[in-house]
Amino acid sequence: MLAERLQTAIRLIYPPACLACGGRVDSDFGLCGPCWTETPFITGLVCDACGTPLPGEGDRDRALCDTCLRVARPWARGRAAMLYSGSARRMVLALKHGDRHDIARPGADWLARSAAPLLTPDTVIVPVPLHTLRLLRRRYNQSALLALALGRQTGCTVLADALVRTARTPSLDGKTREERFAALDGTIRVTRSRRDRIAGRPVLIVDDVMTSGATFAAATEAMHEAGATEVCVAALARVGKDA
Repeated sequence: MLAERLQTAIRLIYPPACLACGGRVDSDFGLCGPCWTETPFITGLVCDACGTPLPGEGDRDRALCDTCLRVARPWARGRAAMLYSGSARRMVLALKHGDRHDIARPGADWLARSAAPLLTPDTVIVPVPLHTLRLLRRRYNQSALLALALGRQTGCTVLADALVRTARTPSLDGKTREERFAALDGTIRVTRSRRDRIAGRPVLIVDDVMTSGATFAAATEAMHEAGATEVCVAALARVGKDA
């Protein structure tokens, strides 16, 4: 009874707010009607390698987009929950730069649905790492928040510190695909103390946004080198162009 009264008092002082616009909603961790409509969740037929939506219908085992037919991906399969536009873009930026840790929980729920075909009971979930200096400045790794919430949602093991960045890379905004891959080549490795927990296990690498796939590629190569049996990738949002 006391807990219910406290919860009621908290809701009166801090009513549930839309994750994207801050407007009133009926429950915590939700979206208002207009923001839900504006959020481009990815459904239907998707590229099995990068998760970008494809035209047509059906449940083909290995449908690929034009880019993934042309560019070899080092990972086995990939998925994304949303396209990086509209309300989705606002939520990702708020999670990444605005200390909006509350977005990680619903984001993980959306990721769990989109990444369900990639997960097995033995899968190890690993977030894309931030360089130490960037982590100190931001104070948290948004991809680790997503990975930890996804682990709670799915019951899979999470190794939040399995990957490290060995070099600080410049911002990749505005870079070409070739420049992104060159900048990230060899900059991610598996932590020595975690190698034995990666070897012989399937791995799902989690990030907030996928653009060219360069970060996922560098992380995947590190996982293969450490002995992972299969590496899949999942992003909360997928940039539609330059995919």
